[in-house]
Amino acid sequence: MTRQPFAVPAATAIRPCSILPEGRSDEPISSEQRHHPQTPPPRCRRCARCRRHGRAGSSRQRLCRAGSAAAATGTLYIASDSTAQTYSSGYHPQAGWGQKLSSYFTSRITVANRAIGGRSSRSFIEQGRLAAIHAVIRPGDHLFVQFGHNDATVGNAERYTPPADYKEYLRNDYIRATRALGATPVVVTPVSRRSYNASTGKFNVSFPAYVDAAKAVAREENAALVDLSAASRSYLDGIGVEASKGVFLWLDAGQYPNFPGGVQDNTHFQERGAVEMARLVSRSVAGLGLPISGEVVPTAAR
Repeated sequence: MTRQPFAVPAATAIRPCSILPEGRSDEPISSEQRHHPQTPPPRCRRCARCRRHGRAGSSRQRLCRAGSAAAATGTLYIASDSTAQTYSSGYHPQAGWGQKLSSYFTSRITVANRAIGGRSSRSFIEQGRLAAIHAVIRPGDHLFVQFGHNDATVGNAERYTPPADYKEYLRNDYIRATRALGATPVVVTPVSRRSYNASTGKFNVSFPAYVDAAKAVAREENAALVDLSAASRSYLDGIGVEASKGVFLWLDAGQYPNFPGGVQDNTHFQERGAVEMARLVSRSVAGLGLPISGEVVPTAAR
């Protein structure tokens, strides 16, 4: 596919959260409704206090640099679909993994969940949602990107994005354009659906062409990768097919007021599933060596 990278808008082009009006039941409720926090502290070599104590290699500066690394701050943005989005109480117990992610980070990290249902890597851009993130993202922030579920819907022209195009959107719009703003992109492979081999009881790879494309572009661009496809599949294999109903949105009639007739949904999560997927994401982040890796907490803290 021959295309130009998506233009990065000026920071004044779109007001923060201007695309998330209240009263829209399909819109996520961002934990970042408050304004963007201050830019993370500068590296020690630009620290005025350390400049008073000598050159960049001084012991005082090394100590200050280590302290800054141990206390990373910033915002973690999520660009994704309904598997990650934040749901209002009117949808309880349905939840997305992005909704629960802040519980696995210290309070120094703000999670701004911009995931929204029904969007693909392409439509998220075309609707200006990525531009809205790029308008407010700052150096030191992170952008987590998970798409694939809606990209694969061949029968829906608004959503469908061939794997080759999906790969280039990730490369140009989500990885390169985010880096150009001084922020760090993190590619997340599509989380698994409740799809399994009835003979073996093992879970299938969901959207394999998109999983492969995400891994390939992360490797080619030297971008951080959270292989949520593999991690979620391993987790589901471990608990088994029947127990996985308690992870996905399988509810009996009358069990919850918001779903009076019950539901059998093999894509979306209920509270337990969202928490487990968020845990898997955070566990992967802890091993990536990113500035925020040291801010992961082993168990949900908030």
